[in-house]
Amino acid sequence: MLAGLSFDWLFEPVEDLDAWLTGLLEGAPLVVALGIAFVLGVRHASDPDHLVAVTSLVTSERGGGTRGATRLGVWWGLGHATTLMLIGIPLIALKSELPAWMESGAEKAVGIVIVLLAVRIVWKWAHGDYRSTPHGHASRAHRHLYRGEPEHSHRPVRGPRQAFAIGVLHGLAGTGAVVVLLLTALPERTEAAAALAVFAPMSVLSMAACTTVYSWILTRPVVDPVFRTVLIPALGAFGLMFGLWYAGIT
Repeated sequence: MLAGLSFDWLFEPVEDLDAWLTGLLEGAPLVVALGIAFVLGVRHASDPDHLVAVTSLVTSERGGGTRGATRLGVWWGLGHATTLMLIGIPLIALKSELPAWMESGAEKAVGIVIVLLAVRIVWKWAHGDYRSTPHGHASRAHRHLYRGEPEHSHRPVRGPRQAFAIGVLHGLAGTGAVVVLLLTALPERTEAAAALAVFAPMSVLSMAACTTVYSWILTRPVVDPVFRTVLIPALGAFGLMFGLWYAGIT
């Protein structure tokens, strides 16, 4: 049923933008190159596989509000940046590439993780986890999501370790491409390493910003009912198809 399904069209705009930014990097002075690496790091959060994975993660663990989403985004970004630095610096020093089998395996693992997160979203939605009800405490009245039982406790959002692990996988899947991009534009090892050192932390900040904005939008009163009734199963279905395609299962 999913044979022939492709999400290549989602990657084309970001690939075109990266190609343009890489063109600016070539032959640029170090200060300018670092500024472009800064922009590349900000843009990196908009990769479709990154957005789908983090959207699924934040949705499946929703309950901690915008702060909880920001925390997950930071942990995801830290996992990604850790892999970029631990693997990227040696690759730059050796002017080598990540083995194709390792990068391909990481991409398949990322796809499988996206599928599992999507399944979790749909399962939790079907079991009523995303319903909400207004209620009060001694200090204030508010509403938030719950699993159907009026008696509840306010537990923090779970998932920092999960977010970090997903970030590590994404870093492993994308480090080779990032290193090749930087070495192509900045053949000097020192410049490429400096650019990577700017790129990595910016990916952390940009992913945290993405998850914060995403959570803030979904918690608006006008959006929340549509999110709970329509968007959650739609996101789950899209994540499932995207994950299968990304893992090369379709």
